[in-house]
Amino acid sequence: MSFSEFTIIDRFFAGQETLNSQVKLGVGDDCALLAVPEGYELAMTMDTMVEGVHFFLDVAPEDLAYKLLAVNLSDLASMGADPIAVSMALTMPKIEAGWLEKFATAFIKWAKDFGVDLIGGDTTKGPLTLTLQAMGLVPAGHALKRSTAKVGDYIYVTHNIGDAGLGLKILNGEYDAGIEAEQPISRLMHPVPRINEGIKIRQYANSCIDISDGLLADLMHILEASGVGANINWEQIPFSDVVNKYIAQTGDWQMPLSVGDDYELCFTVSPQRISSLDIQGSCIGEIDSSLGLRINKAGVTEEVSRYGFEHFS
Repeated sequence: MSFSEFTIIDRFFAGQETLNSQVKLGVGDDCALLAVPEGYELAMTMDTMVEGVHFFLDVAPEDLAYKLLAVNLSDLASMGADPIAVSMALTMPKIEAGWLEKFATAFIKWAKDFGVDLIGGDTTKGPLTLTLQAMGLVPAGHALKRSTAKVGDYIYVTHNIGDAGLGLKILNGEYDAGIEAEQPISRLMHPVPRINEGIKIRQYANSCIDISDGLLADLMHILEASGVGANINWEQIPFSDVVNKYIAQTGDWQMPLSVGDDYELCFTVSPQRISSLDIQGSCIGEIDSSLGLRINKAGVTEEVSRYGFEHFS
């Protein structure tokens, strides 16, 4: 069967039942139409994944579909937004019906599981590249931002960090985790966007960001945007058992702080509001007025100079 741009859309992506009442027109027209309810703001984000940069050449299309959704929904989570819709641009070197069938089936399944509608997009020829735009709703004036951390805030992260970076090392053949390899690889390929946590903390947190480029790099984004500094305590940073084992064996304690793909939330909250938090999170430090980022490890405080992943660096 010969495929064109439009037959690809019709066969693999069109005709899905709408999940959200805000979606008035989805796939199949020049534009999608969304209605923003009174008292809400529309949060929008976009992320691109390129073969050989963001994922391995032999990655399963099902895994690629999941991660494309998850990393974008993580951005919405960091703003405290409730996801409603996505649009996708898909660039492929050639049309492989089998690959497309697996990718589209998985994408639509995961979109339904996350409660979001696919409302449009584009298909083109070129190196395998996937771009997703995600949209969510947040009560007006309550979106979490990077620029509103306050001196005296405590710094929190959700769950554990460093597993995804360790998973990458394992897949690159740089570390042998033995029978414990499954967890970090799963965290790399199937990150969990902390949507519920973002919604829960939006009435309590002063600032927030998702950890995509590494804890240190992303915390620095908050500090620079807010015009503040921070001190973090190494002993309070949450690591899984397999990451702790890696650190003990290699002595590389900076790895879990500087690698990306964790997609946990890093947020700041005033001491008076800590008792209201109802999520799995760890306090790792405090915002202060001295610019820069410092880390205390075993009683020794050092200024941080190594941050995380950057494109074009």
